[in-house]
Amino acid sequence: MRTYLVIADATAESEIAVRFAARRAAKTGGAIAILAIVEPQDFVAFGSIQATIEAEAEERAQDVAKQALDMLGDERGVLPRIIVKHGDPVAAIAEAIAENSDIAALVLGAATSGSPGPLVTHFSGAGVSCLPCPLMIIPGSLDREALDRLS
Repeated sequence: MRTYLVIADATAESEIAVRFAARRAAKTGGAIAILAIVEPQDFVAFGSIQATIEAEAEERAQDVAKQALDMLGDERGVLPRIIVKHGDPVAAIAEAIAENSDIAALVLGAATSGSPGPLVTHFSGAGVSCLPCPLMIIPGSLDREALDRLS
């Protein structure tokens, strides 16, 4: 099944990418995979703190998945699969794609102004040659109506 991979974080551009991917999946009979990345912490004194951080990342991914379902409206046939990876974001994305042969595209949202963001910068530059699937960059300046029209 054609699956669109999107990255879950607390940014507005992530929400735009999730909405676009979910609507594309609904229209093409595909699915979405939402990747939450737990970046390495500089210092963790106790294992229980690390476990709490990891649990919070899973909760954030679940929240983003619920938001994606809410954004779909009547197109509820798309259920997101949640993937949680630990480590460097670029490596985590590469690992998620390598482990899931049904990933048909990596969908990233660009920031509304200034730098498009570190992942967009990496994957639209030197990192694009390492991708085994197309890259879709969704401009952060698109509003809901534009996203609905384009997806």
